[in-house]
Amino acid sequence: MFKLTSEKRGKRIGKIQTKSGVIDTPFFMPDATRGFVKSMSKSDLEEIDMGPMVVNTYHLYLQPGMETIKKAGGIHSFMNWGRPLLSDSGGYQVFSLIHKNPKMGKITDEKVVFKSPLDGSKHELTPKKAIQIQFDLGVDMMVCLDDPPPNDYNKEKIKKAVERTIVWAKICKEEYERQIKKRKLSGKNRPLIFGVVQGGNYPDLREYCTKELVKIGFDGYGFGARHIDNQGNFLEEVLRVVADNIPKDSLRFALGIGTPEDIVKCADLGWDMFDCVIPTREGRHGKLFIWKKNPSLVLPLKKGEKKSSPFSKGGLEGDFYTTINIGNERYKNDFTPVDANCDCSVCKTHTKAYLNHLFRTKDPLFLRLASKHNLNFYLKLLKALRKDSKNDLRKKKS
Repeated sequence: MFKLTSEKRGKRIGKIQTKSGVIDTPFFMPDATRGFVKSMSKSDLEEIDMGPMVVNTYHLYLQPGMETIKKAGGIHSFMNWGRPLLSDSGGYQVFSLIHKNPKMGKITDEKVVFKSPLDGSKHELTPKKAIQIQFDLGVDMMVCLDDPPPNDYNKEKIKKAVERTIVWAKICKEEYERQIKKRKLSGKNRPLIFGVVQGGNYPDLREYCTKELVKIGFDGYGFGARHIDNQGNFLEEVLRVVADNIPKDSLRFALGIGTPEDIVKCADLGWDMFDCVIPTREGRHGKLFIWKKNPSLVLPLKKGEKKSSPFSKGGLEGDFYTTINIGNERYKNDFTPVDANCDCSVCKTHTKAYLNHLFRTKDPLFLRLASKHNLNFYLKLLKALRKDSKNDLRKKKS
């Protein structure tokens, strides 16, 4: 199902075979949380050649509900989307709900009991039920229910969450095998399943959790909870520890990551998959991602050319990209393209002045155009990373 084709200094390139098509790694998935990417149509997504996306078990279970999705023939049919979909277990959302407001539910070793924020109705989510829902969704990739505690919990509390995550992973895998037999799935028709590594900021707990999950055996392993500490520092050591303890022939999923620079850093550490709300959410608030250099610089070089990778300085904002707040007064009379190095229809068709006008008048068209541009940036970034890894253009650290 996953074939690693290249690995250089930790950076990996591979291919995933799913029932809905082949995915080249590393890759980014936008969050189509409730079965759609906000403000974007199917044709918008196809125009930028969007591939796999993430849907959320928790949100779809609550609304529109599984009966509706099953009647539609599964989430692909419901969305009218023929490309790969991954379902998050919903654990992060449920646990966040309860951690923020204990009156909204209770976490036990067997299950999570929670109130719907939509109507206050009471629900239960168990590891077994999370897997059953994801099979009913009919996704290409699914994630085990885990216990994602806040990173600022003390070590004792986080260790308890790690142990619960491991126990639940075993239950999830058992239910996964049962559903495979029940639904008579095999080969590329079976969904991939991911265990999720917890352990907070503690490398030893992360290593322990990874090794225990590997014993159970999954197609891939995710980095759970936050990848930064409370001061916003990138947790490179724990990300490295987890990656180093995942088998080379297994997928490495950096859940919720993230910013362009964090994606670049994680790709350097050997992570294969990324998802985040940043490109669309930030876009809707007026933040647009701009290439400082043409991403084609990482295409295979012709003989005699001397060009460096846009990521050669470490992938920080300011090295290969920048961001602008299109609502600023300075763009009111700026009739240049949003990004001269971008080939999306937004940049080919509209000026900064026009997007500034749409943003200031709060026209819904802005939400669509900003999301389309930012997602195109992210897709080009991952394409560039794949080519950068393949050509090994980055200079060795001194």
